Amino acid sequence: MSSLPLLPLAPAALMAAALLLLCLPGTGRQPWRLFMPLCALALLASLPGAWPGAQPALPASAWLALTPLGGVLATLVQLLGTVIGAFSARYLDGEAGQQRYAAALAGVLAAVHALLLADHWLVLIPAWALVGVALQHLLCFYPERPFARLAAHKKHLADRLADALLLAAAGLAWSATGSGSLSDLAAHVAAQGAGAALQASALCLALAVVLRTALLPVHGWLIQVMEAPTPVSALLHAGVVNLGGFVLIRFATLLEHAPAARWLLVTLGLATAVLAGLIMLTRITIKVRLAWSTVAQMGFMVMECGLGLYTLAALHLLGHSLYKAHHFLSASSAVRATRLQALHAGAAAHPASLLLAPLGAAAMLALLQAALGSAPWPWWWTALLALAWAPLLWLARTDTSAALLRPAAAGLAMTAGLGAAALLAHTLPLGLRDAPASAPGLLALLGLAGLYASQAWLQWRPHALAGWRRWSYAGFYVDEYYTRLALLLWPAHRALTPAAAAPLPVRTWAAARPH
Repeated sequence: MSSLPLLPLAPAALMAAALLLLCLPGTGRQPWRLFMPLCALALLASLPGAWPGAQPALPASAWLALTPLGGVLATLVQLLGTVIGAFSARYLDGEAGQQRYAAALAGVLAAVHALLLADHWLVLIPAWALVGVALQHLLCFYPERPFARLAAHKKHLADRLADALLLAAAGLAWSATGSGSLSDLAAHVAAQGAGAALQASALCLALAVVLRTALLPVHGWLIQVMEAPTPVSALLHAGVVNLGGFVLIRFATLLEHAPAARWLLVTLGLATAVLAGLIMLTRITIKVRLAWSTVAQMGFMVMECGLGLYTLAALHLLGHSLYKAHHFLSASSAVRATRLQALHAGAAAHPASLLLAPLGAAAMLALLQAALGSAPWPWWWTALLALAWAPLLWLARTDTSAALLRPAAAGLAMTAGLGAAALLAHTLPLGLRDAPASAPGLLALLGLAGLYASQAWLQWRPHALAGWRRWSYAGFYVDEYYTRLALLLWPAHRALTPAAAAPLPVRTWAAARPH
């Protein structure tokens, strides 16, 4: 593979070529006949980079580098892009603007590939900015929809703040190390530690990732982009929004020497995971529930990075991408399944199982760790996983003990399967080294224990928290206040006009048609 030093650049080059060709006049009638072959070629070119331990070497450069995780993600992103492109060709059949849509999709994929290869601040920052610029055209595919325009405006504001923070992080790191190379930065920190400038750089980087990953309080745009076509939602939730996790893993060495940045990531990630997890329980719309699930999962992944569990964060990123792509693209089937499920009244969980489920999950994980050797993570993470997977062991109220055996065995089997997958996945050659932080880990454990207690209480006394459920359904009004602030600081007079009849704090905004 060393004889093909430019092969890792091929996916980005092919997608950039698709973008340029789709911008030419005359390609509007059959845009997918141009897009899909180039997309398939890019997928084939990305496959060697995902081969464990045998990534093609790039030419000697201080600007680009292909990491093992970057190679795997490049193949995953291109695979998702190919599937989403094929789905979009059918989904948008007969729609106007398909050439613009295909060009924007190609632009997103090209920019993501450039980001995955970035080994210099001057590649990372423009590539991430171009991802947002290209995605903006997809989010506003239906520009007459007010919430689509509002979501795009709020995302644009968050992206520009993130760009400013990334520029500040780059300037601080460059002045401290004398180089813009990310590899040189990692080597400098490993040898000399992180001084005040690098500590500040890590804080700016962490805040930029929070803004780009749609954590609280800037999460609202990710919910409101449900106005965009379903394949755009799949691309956003399965690929684009996960990039923050990759960037944090890329800067793992810097984060290990920046405790303030790690505490920030853990605190905001935990708060996002807990609040979004509670809000998701009150939603009934399929796509909106999936969107809140993504917010919660992004908080969990950012928290994992802050805790120094980079391997788990990478596995979380890969699994979430596949899961959300499948669920968004099969949303129509999910609607049908939900309607069928609603015909059968679900039984309440048995109070004893609510108390014993975490203990059963912890015991199963302990047995697995004893069978496979020592765990690759600290004890507090085992307890946290037991709380996360405990609902698999909840048992319905029933009159006969024999009826409990089958669901109990199924729950234990699923817990064992998830635990074995997490343990065995740590053997994958992703080139990552974990650096667990115990004090933030205990905070994360307490937060997840609170989330589990809330879920168990809702199962046991579903009517006791009626007032809380109303607040939870409203998202605790976090996004409403952020929306007011965003429009106050960065008005969008040409894009948005306030609807005077709408009550506060839940005010809608009518979109003015483009001139």
